[in-house]
Amino acid sequence: MTANSAPTASASNTSPASSTTATPIPPASSIVIDPSAGDQRNLNDLMAQVMSVYSVSDDEGPLTDMVEEFLRAQPHLTVRRHGDTLVATTDFGKEHRVVLAGHLDTVPVIDNFPPLWLEPGDPLIRGDVAAAHPGERVLWGRGATDMKGSNAVLLFLAATLTDPKYDLTFVFYDHEEVAAEKNGLRKVVEAHPDWITGDFAIIGEPTDCGIEGGCNGTMRFDVVAHGVAAHSARAWMGDNAIHKAAEILNRLNAYENKAVDVDGLTYQEGLNATLISGGNGTNVIPGECRVHVNYRFAPNKTLPQAKALMMGADCGAELGNGEHVATGGVFAGFGIEMKDESPSARPGMDDPLVQSLVALVRERTGREPLAKLGWTDVARFSQLGIPAVNLGAGSPLLAHKHDEQLPETDLTLMAGILTDWLN
Repeated sequence: MTANSAPTASASNTSPASSTTATPIPPASSIVIDPSAGDQRNLNDLMAQVMSVYSVSDDEGPLTDMVEEFLRAQPHLTVRRHGDTLVATTDFGKEHRVVLAGHLDTVPVIDNFPPLWLEPGDPLIRGDVAAAHPGERVLWGRGATDMKGSNAVLLFLAATLTDPKYDLTFVFYDHEEVAAEKNGLRKVVEAHPDWITGDFAIIGEPTDCGIEGGCNGTMRFDVVAHGVAAHSARAWMGDNAIHKAAEILNRLNAYENKAVDVDGLTYQEGLNATLISGGNGTNVIPGECRVHVNYRFAPNKTLPQAKALMMGADCGAELGNGEHVATGGVFAGFGIEMKDESPSARPGMDDPLVQSLVALVRERTGREPLAKLGWTDVARFSQLGIPAVNLGAGSPLLAHKHDEQLPETDLTLMAGILTDWLN
């Protein structure tokens, strides 16, 4: 797909008929900035250009090409590319280096592409957004909050910060919204570890321009109940695996999800079944039933510790090595097949660079740091020994929703905070 092409019909390439003042955003062929325009105009234009390019996971290439062209036009940046991930760096010889990162992909479209500018009073503007931003234009559509608004700010900073206090590394990467094995940042770290170095990192995940520290870890795995297949007319000749799976559900219901304090921030854990499958015929006693489980764990636990809690320390279940029997933990005795896993990240709020940013955000917004409950790539930076926080434009509560939208002053708020902190 090229930058100017529309998604297929399956991507729901339609705009809601309920809008009365919407201005459709035409597809951009390039990303540009006007040195003579004001900050709000440039930020609005950058976001509209980025939003107009379809970039659902697996289709980031056209947007990556445009971002690469934009970054290479900035004479103070050195730009490298690996796959559909871009790393642009300054080399001013500063004492410290700050990494600013954002993912270019979005989750699938739900009748919310192409994007629209909404004028004040438009019925598509959510009531909570209108109340918090009265009389303000809103950019509506897939990726508005997660996280093309922040990407627009990062592109603005890449073009305008020509003599910052710190050396800067800008990372625009692909495949954040899918399985960790496809994550572009992970691939760059593995292939070119020297590209991603620094003293502090900021991920532009939506936080309403506040700071969300650390993140929960996540793992997904199948819990497998085994039985014996048989004809349902002679059920006593078999052993019903779906019935056995009732015990898996009982253990999930009995498990108490906890709120955990880590370095002064409160992280809410969650253990939930998200899928269940079993049986291969309406007159066949099922020989297997799988319950797909997602465990979100607080950063007081490492990945091995979280796995031990679920399946025992010596279960042996790893990504790609098939099914193993849980030797302990919540699902002791059942089969376990790992599907995905990502570590948690401690908040690192005691780092001097973090503290100085926290102080500025508090001054501008009145907000204290919160815990990041979802998983983000701060965990990847944490593994590299780089303290990292989430700070981005837009409400995290609107991420992935069909009515994803961003008020325009969120762009100037985020850009103002980071510009002043980096200069």
